[in-house]
Amino acid sequence: MDMLMFQLQRSISTPLYKQLYREIKQAIVDGKISVDTKLPSKRKLAEFLDISQTTVELAYGQLVAEGFIESRARKGFYAQPVEEVAYLDVPQEEPLAPERLEYRYDFNPAAIDSRSFPFSTWRKLSKDLLDESNHGLLLSGHPQGDETLRQEISRYLFQSRGVVCEADQIIIGSGTEQLMPLLIRLLDKTIVFGFENPGYALTHTIFAHHDRKAVPISIETDGINVGELEASEVDIAYVTPSHQFPTGAVLSATKRAQLLNWAAAKPERYIIEDDYDSEFRYTSRPIPALQSMDVSGRVIYISTFSKSLMPSLRIAYMVLPKRLMRAYRQTFLHYSSSVPRIDQQLVSAFMKEGHFSRHLNRMRKLYKKKLEHLTAVLHVFAPQVSVSGQQAGMHIVLTVQTALTENELIERAKSAGIRVFGLGSYDVEGKTVSPPKIVLGFGGLTEQEIESGIMNLMACWEIGAQKSSSSE
Repeated sequence: MDMLMFQLQRSISTPLYKQLYREIKQAIVDGKISVDTKLPSKRKLAEFLDISQTTVELAYGQLVAEGFIESRARKGFYAQPVEEVAYLDVPQEEPLAPERLEYRYDFNPAAIDSRSFPFSTWRKLSKDLLDESNHGLLLSGHPQGDETLRQEISRYLFQSRGVVCEADQIIIGSGTEQLMPLLIRLLDKTIVFGFENPGYALTHTIFAHHDRKAVPISIETDGINVGELEASEVDIAYVTPSHQFPTGAVLSATKRAQLLNWAAAKPERYIIEDDYDSEFRYTSRPIPALQSMDVSGRVIYISTFSKSLMPSLRIAYMVLPKRLMRAYRQTFLHYSSSVPRIDQQLVSAFMKEGHFSRHLNRMRKLYKKKLEHLTAVLHVFAPQVSVSGQQAGMHIVLTVQTALTENELIERAKSAGIRVFGLGSYDVEGKTVSPPKIVLGFGGLTEQEIESGIMNLMACWEIGAQKSSSSE
């Protein structure tokens, strides 16, 4: 073939061999150099383009490596066929960017008080753990999670929640959204799940993503509607009995017994108990877990360290009944734990040395004080605003007597730089109620921020404080 008329630019930073490589490659792709055409020798092309043979050799070498040309012994270099790549001329659009708003007051129910975390203790434990003699941490641990952590969780659950289990029944995972799919895969594909409505939105999504039929079951003032559950085709009921999310309802003693009897009626039935924030109860002694009442091995207990320690830790745990443990070990025999061993050992040491219980006691007092301040601030707006769900956890529900809808209340708050959540956003069908109900989290705010945020919230909703009888 004729010499390749390429314009190489010595004035730019791109090396000459890369420029030559790109030019030849593009010519082959465009068909300007046809298949099986012999390329000039390295010497001739170097002389023609006034470059070194090394430059040509580097360019040819890259083209050979990528399959654009072929080196034939004692014959030279030949262009190779290139599969045509389909090209679709799609109009360029602006990339989708999630809406990021800076709120002055964020009443997110998932937020915690990060300012009160015992960083100095955590730092010391981390330093002690990361010792050169502790090289066993670099190896894969037990598939269910390190035994030391499972032992500590077992002791803690028995002492604080009445949960009776052995360490061998506990599986450690990086969040409820990682443990739930494992559980779903243990159960028959024909199993029908039931979930609280309104309820934890992630659960609805997990069932749908794993192609499992799931039925919403309504919530009453004392927890899940057991009558509705009994009349349904549900086999596995997902519940938050100690502090229903998001309504804050507590499952009554009568319904606890009814729910356990429902599960015991058929061999394929189970209850998934999500005990997500049971550590924080303010109005009475902690309510024992539903699992503590279970005598038939029908309750699957799930909880996390997201509220008690930090959401970013990504450590959750699941307690399986013994008959499900056999199926678990057969199905997930070759799986590894999804939580780093260093994190597991750190939490284990934090619990074993008593720091966890002390931290919980401090945070329980702190959150109770915040809750009391929040309800006191809201009290002056009664009866137009009433509070429910304040027995436990780090959120409450406001019932607002107003002509505005739930969405209108949320949008007004948003315009004022305040983030709140409507109860309807947790309803699988998006149903809202009248009067509207608003979910307010208080864990991540200071008392001053709570007071200022509520005052601004009521102002944008045009709700005025009621005069006390003493001032009239």
